[in-house]
Amino acid sequence: MREQMRAAEKVKALEWRDNALYLLDQRLLPQQEFWQRYETAADVAQAIREMRVRGAPAIGVAAAFAMVLAAQQHVANHVSDLSAALEADFSLLAESRPTAVNLFWALQAMRDCLATALQTEQPLKALEAQALSIFNDDRNANLRTAELGLQLIRETGSAPQHVMTHCNAGALATAGFGTALGVIRAAYLDGLVRCVHVNETRPWLQGARLTAWELAGEGIPCALNVDAAAGHLMQQGMISWIIVGADRITANGDVANKIGTYQLAVLARYHQIKFMVVAPSSTIDMQLASGAQIPIEERTGEEILFVGQQRVAAEVDALNPVFDVTPAALIDVIVTERGVVNQPDAQKMRALMQS
Repeated sequence: MREQMRAAEKVKALEWRDNALYLLDQRLLPQQEFWQRYETAADVAQAIREMRVRGAPAIGVAAAFAMVLAAQQHVANHVSDLSAALEADFSLLAESRPTAVNLFWALQAMRDCLATALQTEQPLKALEAQALSIFNDDRNANLRTAELGLQLIRETGSAPQHVMTHCNAGALATAGFGTALGVIRAAYLDGLVRCVHVNETRPWLQGARLTAWELAGEGIPCALNVDAAAGHLMQQGMISWIIVGADRITANGDVANKIGTYQLAVLARYHQIKFMVVAPSSTIDMQLASGAQIPIEERTGEEILFVGQQRVAAEVDALNPVFDVTPAALIDVIVTERGVVNQPDAQKMRALMQS
């Protein structure tokens, strides 16, 4: 199965080559596939802020390579103190998105690497190697979580099932196979998925534009529905699993994910449908006791009032929180590359991270 999954890695969100970072501009999908070359940390920070690259793991990887770009630029400018010069770049990238903990995890990994890199004759090579390690570790974590999630679906039956996902937790959100969509891909390859029900995921329509595009491109049967249809589909007995990603998981197992995830978990519990969260362990923030402490990003109301360049709403204000928190009590299982946590709580999360 691992080799089948590697062969199925067809979609990429980012590439590192020729000492530059290339990002697939996700704002333009599915109408246009446009790759942009980035050579400065400031430009990558803007790309993260503007959601040209998005998804917690992909944001972390992009930030790691952005620090390599920053170091390259400072070395080319012959700065006398590289460590001091990079502080502004660390801060700029940390401010680009507040909720996805992978961003801060990756920046800390690069900061830790910098301390030893400066003691070598080739600090740029050491920083690049660390960024590549973050990239490859995420890719491998995707494959491992896909295997573990697939086993859980196998345990619920051998017949092809209908599953539902929200937002985009696929290859576009990671360095590889995807998290939630990675599990779904693996289950499809194993003959266990009849149809993927994709929530459109307002206001940025990551489900309609990105997840549906990924699935259609691979020939995986899918059907798009408006977010408000999720409860109806569950009521009709059509859905076996809800499978989503995460932007931050706290020490007690609470999960921050794209807005609308919490209501899906409530509906799933009422309809006795299994709810799976799939994420790399870098998404787990053991410094926060619960989801109440997670900073929830609020973006401009223009994202709700307009679709593309077309205004669709009356002349009113709009509230646009782009994440919500699903309590651990509503989650059946969290899947990471470290292992599986059933009915997560603080004790089980601590055991996972100590494994």
